[in-house]
Amino acid sequence: MIDPESITSEVCNLAKQTALFLKKERETFSPEKVEEKNSHDYVSYVDRAAEEFLVKSLKELLPEAGFITEEGTVKQSDNLLTWIIDPLDGTTNFIRDYAPYCVSIALREGSTLLAGVIYEVCRDECFYAWKDGGAYLNKKKIHVSDKKMESAFIGLELPYQAQEYKPVILNAFHNLYGRVAGIRISGSAAISLCYVANGRYDGWGEAFIKSWDYAAGALIVKEAGGMVTDFNGKEDITDTHHIIATNGIIHEEFRQEFASLEV
Repeated sequence: MIDPESITSEVCNLAKQTALFLKKERETFSPEKVEEKNSHDYVSYVDRAAEEFLVKSLKELLPEAGFITEEGTVKQSDNLLTWIIDPLDGTTNFIRDYAPYCVSIALREGSTLLAGVIYEVCRDECFYAWKDGGAYLNKKKIHVSDKKMESAFIGLELPYQAQEYKPVILNAFHNLYGRVAGIRISGSAAISLCYVANGRYDGWGEAFIKSWDYAAGALIVKEAGGMVTDFNGKEDITDTHHIIATNGIIHEEFRQEFASLEV
């Protein structure tokens, strides 16, 4: 029998160790060590080394669990229990020495998220949640905001699929700019979800992302009292690639800004 709270505590420790590794490597990091996976989509030895450490450690923690990971350093296996890992979300930020970037780890049982941990390296902030246990930042319980649309602080992102997404994001910018209190782009889906969870953002959305980008953050938002759906309003986001996260109050109004994208 898995105890989600105990597992989350263990994962927080592993995420912190990984964050310390990322911080140390950033001090001597060289851009020559970067590879381009796809157009403007980068990876380095740092991503892979961090993932290998997490995979090894999490195997010891739960030998029966499978893995879904961004860098593919382990055979992908969507078991009943599955770890979903992004060892370095915000790689482009990391390469440029630009905050934020983070470690993201989730544990899923079937389609149910049991635990989520995101460690933001630059501010030493550990966001975490477990199923039905609430959401936390550095041991302090967090909650989404109570802002309405006219005073909302919104996060948007720019995925690599520029041609497909450009009409949607330009429409969203056009409709939101001047209507809400502010719009920002963080460069990290995982951290943006955490910012919704603790009220820094009131809403956030992005398309063309993978489960390792959003799994941990989605649980943290939900446990903080927020709402997470796909662009069509579907709450089961197990296999989606299009995410809206809000404080709940602005959800439907905000979601409409992305509804024109065929998903």
